Amino acid sequence: MPATVVVPSEPIGVLSDAWRASVGTGRFNLALRSDYRDSLALVQREIGFRHIRGHGLLSDDVGVHRPYDVAGRAGTRYAFTYVDQVVDAYLEAGIKPFLELGFMPTGLASGDQTVFWWKGNVTPPSDHAEWAELIQALLRHLIARYGIDEVRTWPVEVWNEPNLPHFWQGADRDAYFRLYEASVLAIKEVDAALQVGGPAVSPGADDWWLPFAEFVERRDLPADFISFHAYTSGHAQHVPFGVYQSLRRSTDLLRQFARPAEILSGTRLAGLPAHVTEFNTSYRPDNPVHDTAYNAASLAPVLAGGGDHVDSFAYWTFCDVFEEEGIPTSIFHGGFGMLTHRQIKKPTYHVYAFMARMGPAILSRGDDHLVTRHPDGRIAVLAWQPVGGTDDPEEALEHRLALSIPVPGETGSVYVRRSDVDEHRGNAFTAWREMGRPASPTRRQEEALREAAEPVRSHCALPVAEGRVRLDIGIERHGIALLELDPVVDETPEWIDDRRIIGRSLR
Repeated sequence: MPATVVVPSEPIGVLSDAWRASVGTGRFNLALRSDYRDSLALVQREIGFRHIRGHGLLSDDVGVHRPYDVAGRAGTRYAFTYVDQVVDAYLEAGIKPFLELGFMPTGLASGDQTVFWWKGNVTPPSDHAEWAELIQALLRHLIARYGIDEVRTWPVEVWNEPNLPHFWQGADRDAYFRLYEASVLAIKEVDAALQVGGPAVSPGADDWWLPFAEFVERRDLPADFISFHAYTSGHAQHVPFGVYQSLRRSTDLLRQFARPAEILSGTRLAGLPAHVTEFNTSYRPDNPVHDTAYNAASLAPVLAGGGDHVDSFAYWTFCDVFEEEGIPTSIFHGGFGMLTHRQIKKPTYHVYAFMARMGPAILSRGDDHLVTRHPDGRIAVLAWQPVGGTDDPEEALEHRLALSIPVPGETGSVYVRRSDVDEHRGNAFTAWREMGRPASPTRRQEEALREAAEPVRSHCALPVAEGRVRLDIGIERHGIALLELDPVVDETPEWIDDRRIIGRSLR
């Protein structure tokens, strides 16, 4: 056994909930679908995110920007039919929009370059004044429908990954700065208290930060937050309908979270709220790693420690209703989602659901565990097997840790509830492979996958000695475990004798 970690009696910190402040989603209009809304309802019921962010708010399939020509007189009508339905669905699910301005409506685009299967236009506006009018029309409508106090709680992000030519024509930095200026001035003209920021850059864009800070300062532009993305994937090997990629250690995500603040130290942007509006292991929506227990184990330390560096970090994405590379060809296809279509839970879903059951007071945090306490004294332990990325592909078959945990009050024992997810338990992906990888499972197969997706639960009572209980925890390969400890208040009547129950005789 490893050395026992003696958990302090007093908290060493407060657990940040930056991990649940936001979550990612497929393009905006997918919220019109019942499978999407059912998935969102499940996620909100068991995890409870505060904001949701995705692409395509202004793309043609939402239909906001509608040019017309009547008798040679040109004009534009703004239509919010789908916007209202989607935002209503969000608010009914208990989640707020994190508005991303993009992509460019065809009627306002300066070119025809598009991205994704659904063809989001990624060219600058042909007329920045008309772009500003579009943004103002959208925000004024949202304020009229939902109220200024509500809309002020919805951050507004200008574009998506403009440092990449796939997402912004030519990755033209000066053109993005012009878009940013037009956007933020338009937004603040509507209401000065609306939150606006950017530049929503991808990993590897360190060379954008100082020019962006200098531009904002030189032009005296608003910037209420900074936003960026983080992934750990590298070299890609493409196969039909899928991609395999190398991965760096999950701790590299924490390094990426911290990096912009380091670069911006001493600039006008120093100290602003920082939002990671996308993060995951792989940036591909067809990488099988997303379906695995490895993905969950690799992200456990990120959820436990990411709030030390940023104000929010949005897992990309909450469900597999997502079509950047086209309509998925199989129920498990390496999609970003925590849930497959039809709400089958992946291991990554469970690491989030486990985090939702942690307490606010941190008692101990290490490379393989997080121990928290609830206000009523209950203890919650999240434990995981550390994973090392591509550089360390052969992790041990089992990981062990020992914890000595303080138990408040006068009790002789604690009741321990344990939930496990690993390569075999709580793992629908493994069950699906064992079924022969049915692309479209039958109803019977689908029900079997739902059962396989649930964590394996166990329970026991452990003695308390001198105000402490010892936990010897074994974690199977790529495993995560939640252990919840409740002090036992023994209410057994004096006449009870379980030895007299048939089959319970004790020798």
